[in-house]
Amino acid sequence: MNILEIQGLHKRFGGVQAVAGFSLSLPEKGIIGIIGPNGAGKTTIFNLISGIYKADAGRITLAGQDITNHEQHQVARAGLGRTFQNIRLFKGLTVAENIMTAIDPVTKGSIFACLLSLPGKIRAERETRAQVREYLELVGLVPYKDWRPENLPYGIQRRLEIARALATGPKVLLLDEPAAGLNPKEVAELIALIGKLNRELGLAILLIEHRMEVVMQLCQYIYVQNFGKTLASGTPAEIQCNEEVIKAYLGDEG
Repeated sequence: MNILEIQGLHKRFGGVQAVAGFSLSLPEKGIIGIIGPNGAGKTTIFNLISGIYKADAGRITLAGQDITNHEQHQVARAGLGRTFQNIRLFKGLTVAENIMTAIDPVTKGSIFACLLSLPGKIRAERETRAQVREYLELVGLVPYKDWRPENLPYGIQRRLEIARALATGPKVLLLDEPAAGLNPKEVAELIALIGKLNRELGLAILLIEHRMEVVMQLCQYIYVQNFGKTLASGTPAEIQCNEEVIKAYLGDEG
């Protein structure tokens, strides 16, 4: 069964066709990659799925629910979490507090309980702290829980952004160039982390990535975008042998 279905997605900005007829099927617990050069429309696809942009045409279905052109908070509540190309963390908060911001919107409790510090509020706060601890452990950030993000290495900031996305309780996780700016050791650790999230949490993952080692090691299926259109799609082995892809993206040594 597919957890995410995209059919005939179109988006135009003025005279530029950013996305032209994009379709995709992401199976439950699957990992799919989208590759292509800058300007190919990859991040635009993510922005359409997550509700940042409105589609001109097409349909997006998440866990059987049509989320086409829904607002961002509605898409998040339907079960979509994402990270961004440029890290977007709250610099005035600690690592733990950054994760807490993603948990708070989905925490149940009345405003009266919050104002009066009733048992319900105390219980909710205890549960939230326990959840934060779980996500910190999951991505290996427990030693950094009281640090400010701006004081952390770039690779750890990337992990924090992933942890915050996980805290929304997604069914599908969108990762926009998660390996950008990472050194080889950090890339290897990221590959291991994404694989772990997929196996242990059963998360379906859609990722945009320029680092071929990430895509080839993790993805069961790959879509190759070029000027808003899908140039090719297939398994990693098929993409590696595709002549057009070799010329355009993987290097033509002939």
